[in-house]
Amino acid sequence: MVKLFLDSAILDEIKAVKKIGILDGVTTNPSLIKKSVDKLKGEESKGVDIESYIKEMLEVCGERPVSLEVIGVSFEEMVREGKLLYEKFGKYGNVYVKIPVNTCMEEECSMEGDGIRAIAELSKNNIPVNCTLVFTPEQALLAAKAGAKFVSPFMGREDDYIREMNRIKFDKTDYFPAKGIKKGEKVLDDDGIVSGVDLVDGCVKILSKNRFECEVLAASIRSTRQFREAVKVGADIVTLPYGVFIESLGHAKTIEGMKKFSEDVVEEYAELLRGRK
Repeated sequence: MVKLFLDSAILDEIKAVKKIGILDGVTTNPSLIKKSVDKLKGEESKGVDIESYIKEMLEVCGERPVSLEVIGVSFEEMVREGKLLYEKFGKYGNVYVKIPVNTCMEEECSMEGDGIRAIAELSKNNIPVNCTLVFTPEQALLAAKAGAKFVSPFMGREDDYIREMNRIKFDKTDYFPAKGIKKGEKVLDDDGIVSGVDLVDGCVKILSKNRFECEVLAASIRSTRQFREAVKVGADIVTLPYGVFIESLGHAKTIEGMKKFSEDVVEEYAELLRGRK
């Protein structure tokens, strides 16, 4: 069964999704946490800091996985920060450490593989890892091989990249077809990947075929359509912004139907439900 994570660090949003009984986990990053803390500082006079805020967030989530991200880019930094995050906050909740699959910032990367090495080292120390910034199925394969528990292909950003490469004007919320965009007779692609959904599909198929104990976490989801398609291709987990959770509940005909149901209430049946008979 697919798991639903919330991509947010806002406590009120986490509590709201948890309250309705469908929250399976939370993904965060440093900027999401900082925004949430800054917002709270502006609303409340009491002192609040990032450390106490993370502790409270973990306590709200209970046993549900919460991904906390490192900021270092070298093997040594990521391992040190990953261990620190796990040791400092693991007692308050179910911490997963977010590690980028590759920290190289140049066109030509070496075989150092600091991201993969860090995943392997943290995994050896029984620290669960969520491998982030995945844009190819082979990156997902390498991360799973190193011991990652989650791999996070970025659906929305993959769609952006294909459009940017082909100089297509777009808004980030514009729908990108799962089967890609056709230009003439050619379907636009990124080394064979035609869409963010296709990226998730490739990751699912490769990890499943090789029987890795690693779950595909579809990330960078911006619409209900992307949510639906990620589930259709077999993502183990989808992480959604709060707004997409809300949008997923709505439909014009549902609203119309509710209005009609309310208008057609039979008084005798209503009295029965009120417990008056």
